[in-house]
Amino acid sequence: MHREGVRVLTLLGVVATTLAAACRSTPVPRVAAQQPSPMRETARAHTRLSDGTDAGLSLRVEGVLPAPIEVFVPQRVVGSPRAPLVLHFMGATWLPRRAVASMRERAIVAAVHLGAGSAINARPFADDTTRFAAVLQAIDAQLANTRGAPRVTDVYLSAWSAGYGAVRQVLRHPASAARVRGILLMDGLHASYRPEGTPLANGGAIDSLDLAPFLPFAQRAIAGDVRFMITHSEIFPGSFASTTETADWLLERLRLARTPVLEWGPGGMQLISQATSGHFSVIGFAGNSAPDHVDHLHGMAAFLTRLLAP
Repeated sequence: MHREGVRVLTLLGVVATTLAAACRSTPVPRVAAQQPSPMRETARAHTRLSDGTDAGLSLRVEGVLPAPIEVFVPQRVVGSPRAPLVLHFMGATWLPRRAVASMRERAIVAAVHLGAGSAINARPFADDTTRFAAVLQAIDAQLANTRGAPRVTDVYLSAWSAGYGAVRQVLRHPASAARVRGILLMDGLHASYRPEGTPLANGGAIDSLDLAPFLPFAQRAIAGDVRFMITHSEIFPGSFASTTETADWLLERLRLARTPVLEWGPGGMQLISQATSGHFSVIGFAGNSAPDHVDHLHGMAAFLTRLLAP
């Protein structure tokens, strides 16, 4: 189980990086535990959504996960016979609701915040291999008992930050992975270094076991069978692999190269690179401060729109 599970994030998504330089008798720095970054970033807009009332059906599913699942059916989807479901992990549950409410694409969203850390998000699905099916069944039952609510067609998984731990655990079970039509990971794919705490620049390597479940899904996305989008910042945690490094690990094994880009992204984000093949894409953004990390969650509508587009 990874140590980043207890130190990667707080509820507000404060993530950043520091390296403690042990510059005594050796030129090789000692890697310190990750600490919230003291940096302030003022060059980009960091536009933020605000909570509010969205027209539609708001439902709650309790008892199947350690925290309640907040389900939202936008008004434009109410009365439809069927719609895709986006099951989102990590962060304030009103943010995915606002994202789906603002999109043209028709979708139901079910959001849950299990706590900070990849281990906390993974645990329910590691303890019980049938938990994912139970979650989908509970959501289906709630929708079936609600007038005007559609039935679920395809299932998409979405995660921000440490929420990726839940997605990884779902993919480790073939029966669960077979239910997933697409995945969106927003600045949240990490892995341990081997030896632990030893960055690549100091001779370490990324623990491939942490990323192995994502590789077959990426290959399927390239073939057009499923959809898979990864967004990442430039944040370097130091004691475990960054989202840039894990994305590079996947791209290397998929034999895909990044293309440099200079474009505006959602909410004032700055797009600096992308790699796309079939229905698989990696999108890199500038920034190595906490606000840059939070940008990804607030840009969810734009990313989901691209993921769900015909």
